[in-house]
Amino acid sequence: MEGGHPYVPRDLILLDYVPVSLTQSTILGVYGISSLLVVSLVWILSGRSPKIMKIDRVLMCWWVFTGLTHMILEGYFVFSPQFYKDKTMCYFAEVWKEYSKGDSRYAARDAGVVAVEGITAVLEGPASLLAAYAIATRKSYSCILQVAISLGQLYGTAVYFLTSYLEGDNFAASSDYYYAYYVFANSFWVVIPTIIVIRCWKKICAAVKVQEQKKAKAR
Repeated sequence: MEGGHPYVPRDLILLDYVPVSLTQSTILGVYGISSLLVVSLVWILSGRSPKIMKIDRVLMCWWVFTGLTHMILEGYFVFSPQFYKDKTMCYFAEVWKEYSKGDSRYAARDAGVVAVEGITAVLEGPASLLAAYAIATRKSYSCILQVAISLGQLYGTAVYFLTSYLEGDNFAASSDYYYAYYVFANSFWVVIPTIIVIRCWKKICAAVKVQEQKKAKAR
């Protein structure tokens, strides 16, 4: 491996790079199981309230899952600039060493990627947990908040993809890593936020229409 690492471009300089110690199945398995536990816990707890509809329970699961992913996983990346040097087998460092095979800009600390991930971890992460709380307690700002976070996620994902494209879109070690990590893993933050924006848009429009009808009748 030119440069002593598996990433592309091969001439990328990563001094004191330490190879991934955990297997791919272990890394993905831990993330999958922990995510399933979080989602299951939220689903069970939200089911104790008969006032919360199933669709809202699903949304709560999403917001808690994505919020914790932003804050913990992406937060580690933002505040650990030399994760590729880690020798302790820290799980989070292993995740980013592995993910960098699909996008080496993470290992290279690309400014655009760090900026997007920083905003995501610091702002969108806590806001996502607030969205879950807003749904559970039926706050009036629930839909507006969900739209704002979803648009932020869509904007961040768009910047992420566009900057890669403009820079040549050649940061994956192989096509398998490209489609599994870069495309598939990120597609959730395109499809789901889009659905949430559409749903909330309809609810907001319906609420405004009802309000206008009430005002018209009161005149």
